[in-house]
Amino acid sequence: MRRILTLVMLLSWGASAAEIATERLPDEIRAKQIRELRFGMFICWSFSTFSGEEWTRGVTDVAFFNPTGCDTDQWCATAKAAGMNYILFLTKHHDGFCLWDTKTTDWKVTKSPLGIDVLAKLRESCARHGLKLALYFSEGDWTWPDHKNAALKKEQLRELCTEYGPIEFFWMDHAQGDGGLDHEATAAWVERFQPNCLVGFNHGAPAGRLALRERGRPGPIGDAAASEYNKEAESAYTGYLAAEFTYPILPKHEGGADWFYSLPKHDALCHSAEKIFQDYLGAVEHENLFSLNVGPDYAGRLRTIDVETLRAVGEMIRAWEARSGDADVTPSTDATR
Repeated sequence: MRRILTLVMLLSWGASAAEIATERLPDEIRAKQIRELRFGMFICWSFSTFSGEEWTRGVTDVAFFNPTGCDTDQWCATAKAAGMNYILFLTKHHDGFCLWDTKTTDWKVTKSPLGIDVLAKLRESCARHGLKLALYFSEGDWTWPDHKNAALKKEQLRELCTEYGPIEFFWMDHAQGDGGLDHEATAAWVERFQPNCLVGFNHGAPAGRLALRERGRPGPIGDAAASEYNKEAESAYTGYLAAEFTYPILPKHEGGADWFYSLPKHDALCHSAEKIFQDYLGAVEHENLFSLNVGPDYAGRLRTIDVETLRAVGEMIRAWEARSGDADVTPSTDATR
């Protein structure tokens, strides 16, 4: 009876909720499922796309977000061609601008000139292209007093967990604090709605089941050297089932953003396919998730150089798999020869 009531509640909250599992899988099974995701695309698209800055303060009108299009199918087709298995999408950055049709605020994409629920559109594209979905969420934001509003944080997470289908994991950004709800409570709140969703935090008190390595590299769980941040949590916390690392496809450069689309003058800058492929092999070896970050441009499309590079990575992956004879084997030291 409890399971039936839970399903009814979820169905009342969103059309996609029927797909959400309400029974928690054993950790060893869920860990295996998450690790098999292996490689995905981290997409950051928001105010900072149009400011040319990583953090965009001082915006007073949602019309600041004014793309000429939103090509989520191009994002997903590129991810698929690259051998990726999931999309990690930025739902809200520190500025509080929501990329879904939240009921908690008018500071959202459906009130912008674009006027569409980007997350809903992306969910549909993921389904068409056979990709899983994970979400980035800034825990605290600048629209809240002292960056804290526990009730709003909980309600926004409830919307995301109940209205957009299964979420593989949450990438929680602690840069502006915990939003008034500590990390253990945050992870428990997400798991209340999606018991098989892993939650990770890039900074702050360790909690959840996923180790996050912002600007990190491949390595086994517990390897503090694999993370630029969160080193103490990585080495001391024992609750992780898997580890994820991420960095931007844009190399370090002067001026402009890294995680978002930068500036047109940087359109020729991109990490090499060879580097990305080597880190992919590291992810396979250590059973990590590798979330490679890209930023759609003013037209809501990935840069040409990103598309070409990722296609080349996909070709390398498929060639390596063919040589190995098994897509799930661990790479040897001479895997690229």
